[in-house]
Amino acid sequence: MTPEQAAAAARPSLSALVNAFNECPQTLRRARLLGLSGWAFQVAGRGGALGDVAAETVAATLGFLAPDAVAEGWEAARRVARPTEVAASNLVECCRWGLEYLPGFPKLDRLLELAQRVVDAADATGMPLFAAWRATPLPVPDPPARLAVLLHLLREHRSGAALIAVRAAGLTPLEAILAGPDGEAGALANGWQPPYPEVAPLVRHFLWAEAMTDRIAASGFRALRGSERVELVDLLTSLRTGLT
Repeated sequence: MTPEQAAAAARPSLSALVNAFNECPQTLRRARLLGLSGWAFQVAGRGGALGDVAAETVAATLGFLAPDAVAEGWEAARRVARPTEVAASNLVECCRWGLEYLPGFPKLDRLLELAQRVVDAADATGMPLFAAWRATPLPVPDPPARLAVLLHLLREHRSGAALIAVRAAGLTPLEAILAGPDGEAGALANGWQPPYPEVAPLVRHFLWAEAMTDRIAASGFRALRGSERVELVDLLTSLRTGLT
């Protein structure tokens, strides 16, 4: 398995696992305890790693979320707490989720080892949010908590790669969402409001961007041998299946 193939094959499991954390009732409860909506917690919980920056900076970094929706969530969170505090709470919740849901995975230590090597080797050029999160100290050192954070980092690196690839393809983030599998439902979920551009002329550019995303996201997977890449993808798939 090539690094590009591994990056592509790992994507569905990483998306499902990170979504499982984001949609966990305890995660949403943390938002309510902070006095935040789920959206404000999501925006500041991710973007807060950048520090107390302008909403425009956060929107540019998150990319696939509509700027107006990012600004709304960011400013709502800033009225309650500093963005760095919201991000810290999000990281604690990620560790909590790992401690609750991941200890029973039979090959946790091996998955942790392989994922750590990929994250450590991943090229963060042009990905300030991934770089900020990778440099953030872990509040909980236990292996299940570390694995949960590594899953988040792998997903964040993929998101950064996708944003670079989409812009290189000449697409806007909205156009890429519309041309992708989630279509208009994905656009709405990310805060983009209609009317939307026609999709048909965008598909060819989207397919190029997907291939380029795999190539950019493959940087960390080059730290593994071919057999180890297969093993990592299989372990991620098993973990996803076990949780769902």
